[in-house]
Amino acid sequence: MTSALALALCSMGFFGLADLAYKRGAAAGVKAHHFIMLQGWFFAPAVTLYGLATGTLVPDTALLWGMSAGLFVFIALYNFARALQGGSVSVVAPVFRLSFTVTVALAVLLLGEPLTVWKLGGLVLALAAVWMLLGGEAPVGLVPAGARSALAQALIAMAAMGVANFLYKVGAGTGASAASFIAGQASTFLPLTTAFTWLVERSIRPPSGGWKYGAAAAMAFLIALIFMFESLARGEASVLVPITQMGFVISAAFGLVFLREPVTARKAAGLVLAVAALASLAHS
Repeated sequence: MTSALALALCSMGFFGLADLAYKRGAAAGVKAHHFIMLQGWFFAPAVTLYGLATGTLVPDTALLWGMSAGLFVFIALYNFARALQGGSVSVVAPVFRLSFTVTVALAVLLLGEPLTVWKLGGLVLALAAVWMLLGGEAPVGLVPAGARSALAQALIAMAAMGVANFLYKVGAGTGASAASFIAGQASTFLPLTTAFTWLVERSIRPPSGGWKYGAAAAMAFLIALIFMFESLARGEASVLVPITQMGFVISAAFGLVFLREPVTARKAAGLVLAVAALASLAHS
């Protein structure tokens, strides 16, 4: 196993834990804007401490790339949190994690990464998985308006996170440190989430029950991003990003087994197709 693959697999595991924190927060009634604001409050000091402890927090161009990624991460996570309030984790999380389709396309088109038969097959399988998962709740005409809205928000989150992950590859390609890039992301993410909450409620008073979920998501997300950045410094985005996004298997399995979310043949087929897509891309 290469070091890049090992790092990507570690990232995958922590992304799955972050998904679970999001779902538990949504189930506890924590509003999306409160959740991501709390995540930002924990995330920014955590990455700063990490950078200072490792001596890798350096003001360079990586900060600028990270700031750009922070904008897309804000869009992605806000819509992801909103989607979880109206949809099941076993559908929303896989759709969100299929953001790697966007990253792969950008890496091939803009970075010149090779488009092999395996990669093309993986993209086709991934798109088929999205289609199956979007219809996994019920026939289109019978899906409640709230569920349809959740699926639309999951797709927005998927596209935005795909762009953010592509920016991670660009930042990693500069030879910068993970701490510098992610600190740049936090410098955008923190004020955006706080300002958005103020605009919505004219206050920044999150519910007392939301702090633990925000902290858990921040820590899991930070560790996942560090591992992903380090893996991308060693290999192709069109191979490694799909592997990191396989964390949805953990969150989806948890939702089906422990949260007793309904299992349908279409939902199961969508998950199988998603795993096959990841395997195909990783093989390339």
